[in-house]
Amino acid sequence: MRNLKDYILLSLKGIAMGAADVVPGVSGGTIAFITGIYEELLETINSVNFSALKKLKSEGLKSFWNHINGNFLVAIFFGIGISIISLAKLITYLLEHHSILLWSFFFGLIISSIYLVGKTIKKWELTKILGLLVGAGVAYYITILPPMENPNALWYVFLSGAIAICAMILPGISGSFILLLLGSYEMVLGAIKDVKLAIIGVFAVGCITGLLSFSKLLNWMFKKYHDLTIAILTGFLVGSLNKIWPWKETLSNRTNSHGEVVPFMQENISPSNFKGENNLILAILMAIVGLVLIIGLERFASKSK
Repeated sequence: MRNLKDYILLSLKGIAMGAADVVPGVSGGTIAFITGIYEELLETINSVNFSALKKLKSEGLKSFWNHINGNFLVAIFFGIGISIISLAKLITYLLEHHSILLWSFFFGLIISSIYLVGKTIKKWELTKILGLLVGAGVAYYITILPPMENPNALWYVFLSGAIAICAMILPGISGSFILLLLGSYEMVLGAIKDVKLAIIGVFAVGCITGLLSFSKLLNWMFKKYHDLTIAILTGFLVGSLNKIWPWKETLSNRTNSHGEVVPFMQENISPSNFKGENNLILAILMAIVGLVLIIGLERFASKSK
């Protein structure tokens, strides 16, 4: 049985997941994975089904709540909600004014995550190596796709939520980046900042629909092919490094819904070829901070277990 301290810790993990999900290129699923709650999260989400509703009708609210691991869900999503609402403006500011340092921090975070996730596989066989390569290839391909134009319709907001939430629970594939590819990132982030309830509500329904559907597949994969699934997810982390490389050159721009000119197509370049201040020393330090932070979280999680 969990106590108050355990639920506070779960909420803190939720806050970390939410902070990661706000950034286009980092996945909250990565944080869940390395903090030791990933499989429980999948099983809990998967338990929210028609059987749970039948249990609610026949056995009452307490039985239903225990069946869906309700306290766990509330603690996690409470933390995610707090993080997204409170950090949306901060992340937007950092992406605009200190993007190299922010990406460097998350680059170090992902590097350490690759090591920590990969080492959980007891024996690397050919099938698992192939799974790693496939996962890396898929994630890399996603990072080089050109962004789409958003039709600004509620049905598209729903679709964006359903697709993005699937990525949010996959380590290495960012739900925010998927929103960016779909052309919905700025609209959703703006709706959160400006409290546009219609857009937020439709997006939330899309997220719930996608989450309940996709979690079943992932949960089945973990039960049937655990280590292979870990290998594929590790590959996703490797492939995602292309997106979060800190130094980029803008190839083309576009005008967003607020009339601002923002980057549209970018490519990775070396720090020495970056036009402007490359902040190399600070970037390396931020990467080290991200790396050390994740290793520290993993050790803390191990001691808690």
